[in-house]
Amino acid sequence: MQTRFSRMSLLLLICFFHLPLYAGDIIAVKRLSPDLALEMVKHAVEACRGDGYQVTAIVVASDGAEVALMRDVHASRFTIQIARDKANAVILSGISSGVFRDNRRDIQQEMNHVKGILVLQGGLPIEAGGYQLGAIGVSGAPGGDKDEVCAGKAIEKVQERLEFAD
Repeated sequence: MQTRFSRMSLLLLICFFHLPLYAGDIIAVKRLSPDLALEMVKHAVEACRGDGYQVTAIVVASDGAEVALMRDVHASRFTIQIARDKANAVILSGISSGVFRDNRRDIQQEMNHVKGILVLQGGLPIEAGGYQLGAIGVSGAPGGDKDEVCAGKAIEKVQERLEFAD
């Protein structure tokens, strides 16, 4: 009995001391809640509607997975893909899609041929506490600059919640 207990204790002790070697194998990731993402797309659509534009807004997570989408009544169905692809350009580059376009005009045409990426203005990063949590993309206003304003207003509406999130 004593030998069995000693072997078990030794095995547990060895396992305990090996844990730090594998501590980096699991990574905690901060994510946007679906509720906050839905609120953001609603704010973006309402902001553009207030300016007389019918748009689609989408929020994607930091891995590019869709979290929330809203298309206003008269926004073309094509705005769904365009908004998604603008948001994905943000995920790829880590900066707004307009800044990415301006900084990398040398590869803009090539990037626009990458499936799921569109390097046009209208996508913004969603950040909190030094983390990029995702991106919001907007499409449908007459110009990416107007799309970006609506996306920015959506982020502004929830900025305090982002800043104080755990």
